[in-house]
Amino acid sequence: MVTTSETRTGLRTGTGPETSTDAGITVKGPRIDRQDEILTPEALAFIAALHRAFAPRRQELLQRRQERRAQIANGCDPKFLPETAEVRDDFSWSVAALAPGLEDRRVEITGPCDRKMAVNALNSGAKCWMADLEDSSTPNWHNVIDAQVNLRDAIERRIDFISEQGKEYRLTGETLTDLPTIIVRPRGWHLAELHLRVDGLPVAGSLVDFGLYFFHNAHRLIELGRGPYFYLPKLESHLEARLWNDVFIVAQDLLGLPQGTIRATVLIETITAAFEMEEILYELRRHSSGLNAGRWDYIFSVIKNFRCRGPRFVLPDRDQVTMTAPFMRAYTELLVRTCHRRSASAIGGMAAFIPNRRDPEANAAALEKVRADKAREADDGFDGSWVAHPDLVPVATAVFDEMLGGVPNQIDRQREDVVPDAAALLEVASTPGEITETGIRKNLEVGVRYLESWLRGNGAAAINNLMEDAATAEISRSQIWQWINAEARTDQGRTVTRRWVEELLREEFDGFERFEGDRFDDALAVFTECALGEDYPTFLTLPAYTRFLVLTAAVGPRRSIPR
Repeated sequence: MVTTSETRTGLRTGTGPETSTDAGITVKGPRIDRQDEILTPEALAFIAALHRAFAPRRQELLQRRQERRAQIANGCDPKFLPETAEVRDDFSWSVAALAPGLEDRRVEITGPCDRKMAVNALNSGAKCWMADLEDSSTPNWHNVIDAQVNLRDAIERRIDFISEQGKEYRLTGETLTDLPTIIVRPRGWHLAELHLRVDGLPVAGSLVDFGLYFFHNAHRLIELGRGPYFYLPKLESHLEARLWNDVFIVAQDLLGLPQGTIRATVLIETITAAFEMEEILYELRRHSSGLNAGRWDYIFSVIKNFRCRGPRFVLPDRDQVTMTAPFMRAYTELLVRTCHRRSASAIGGMAAFIPNRRDPEANAAALEKVRADKAREADDGFDGSWVAHPDLVPVATAVFDEMLGGVPNQIDRQREDVVPDAAALLEVASTPGEITETGIRKNLEVGVRYLESWLRGNGAAAINNLMEDAATAEISRSQIWQWINAEARTDQGRTVTRRWVEELLREEFDGFERFEGDRFDDALAVFTECALGEDYPTFLTLPAYTRFLVLTAAVGPRRSIPR
């Protein structure tokens, strides 16, 4: 148990840009409204304990990622691991029983944790809210702290507010259990939080996001009939799931909570994790609540890992890579089978469409596509799915209501008709579609416009009636990089060259509507580095984070970001 006497020892507080403790904890950055409620001495000591316990293993696993990507680049395809066959073949184990508020997840709404989005999500009528501290949130210091404040206020039902335009935002329902169950998605293992250091080293953003939320809210959530629930992003192996499980064990011990209090849903959004789904559930089994099909990051992962492997792994325009593509079908059906044979929930992918009430005809067509997508997922056996906008909640709910009737899920549907097939998971070449100039231009537009929004602190950007986040921007820049380096050809027979793409990029850039305070010049620089450079940064957000910190002068001069 972390005690007040232990954590207050040696604390020096102040109103300047840096606060340090003699225990080796440093907070560096602009002061944020109400940050003292979040960065308490006890909470900081809790974060420091997690960092000291797990930082070395995190670094080892990040290095292991690089080694595995190098193996794939050299022709070694991912496969089901022979060393973990016993886990897959053992039919005796299952994950923990469904926790309160996670029995029925037929529709989950996703979005960042700013105050307006939080209220709208909690009033949406969805069963769960995936409160996103990851791909739809720029990790500037304000957003990091503000999200924690808003989550605490939401749990205590004190998040009502009036906007600058005079619009009132108030929660409906009388208790927390009347609202969507909150599931927090922290940052992935690869991102460091440069505003918070322990013993001189930056803390993993994942531990900051998880630790602050868990420390401040776990006991209260249990009192209110819920629990500390999480989505775990960007995992690339069962060893990374084991690391999370060990974090959970230590965190629960530190706060005096029973083991198994935490529940986590893992996003299967990397090609390597797709081959280790059962092992990931096994590692987290006392804390597991299921898996999610993170479709956009999954496509990004396929491109990233196989970008140098020639035509076999070159995909067509992003819009043409649908969930009915053979390699995507193999992935999603295997996910449902894996979850249900282990009594876990299988949650489907994102519907990113943003309704446009000014164009009823286009709106109706788009909603019909959403309905068809959710119907496919329900038919495949998924227990629920994601939407990005409140207007999509009734559409998705109607589909799953029809499938589920009066039961909360369809976990009893085993899908033993699905046979694990390594070749099918890698059958990228049979994806129908073509590369077009329109597709190239769309990638350029989305990539730069999203980065411009991100650099201003908004990680969820509405572009062309779609909610774009870091995952879709990653697809955009990765396809450009791959098409250039593979010398891919368009439907018109033109080879995609760097020079041609540079011309198209300039045309697109010149057409952007500029405004005071925009970050288009910086966005162009980051996109050019990540999409047109000789090197390929593993994540777009790493150089973007560096540039963002320079722009805001929040943590001093430019420096490299640990990968």
